[in-house]
Amino acid sequence: MEVLYEDNHIIIVNKASGEIVQGDKTGDTPLSDIVKGYIKEKYAKPGAVFLGVVHRLDRPVSGVVVFARTSKALARLNAMFASKEEIRKTYWAIVQTPPLSGGDWEEVTHWLTRNEQQNKSYAYDHEVPHSKKAVLRYRQIAQGDRYALLEVQLLTGRHHQIRCQLSAMGCPIKGDLKYGARRSNPDGSISLHARRVEFIHPVSKEPICVEAPVPEDPLWEALSTEKTNKS
Repeated sequence: MEVLYEDNHIIIVNKASGEIVQGDKTGDTPLSDIVKGYIKEKYAKPGAVFLGVVHRLDRPVSGVVVFARTSKALARLNAMFASKEEIRKTYWAIVQTPPLSGGDWEEVTHWLTRNEQQNKSYAYDHEVPHSKKAVLRYRQIAQGDRYALLEVQLLTGRHHQIRCQLSAMGCPIKGDLKYGARRSNPDGSISLHARRVEFIHPVSKEPICVEAPVPEDPLWEALSTEKTNKS
């Protein structure tokens, strides 16, 4: 766990792929418990430590996760994340086949249905029964020999939205076997990273912008370096 930002009301960490944000049926130690332990030790807190889970990332995804350290911050952050308008989340994804967008932003709309038994979503180019509209923006920011790096912003929040929509566009995320990748990543991750989060602090009202370093992986480092050099 890497702490990216903390104050009296919030703490933001860089989640590693493979970590779970909250406890589940696997019984593995969740990131929320790790953060509680960090707070308890650092500040010598007696008794139970309050920590509110504001949002989640899929287990194989890495990057920025925001937690609330007070009930006041939790209530306000929950409302902000629910509105989808007061929080800007930016993701980076390494994909197998680059879309033909150049470096310009493109907006893509699908209608997604969710299969609970498979824990998987399916994308359609038109509305179907029980579907929900899903909209994202993307642009290509780096290109390698076999893979491209995309920057993605969600305009809606649907189950596996980025994974499902990019797959439907013909460019599945590297390592994401569930959504059409040719092979898995050695560590079980998928190459999707919650790169940045921006919002107005729920208590101080100051602007917050926190960026998570990419995973320590040669491909991530090569593509992110190319992006930096172009900027």
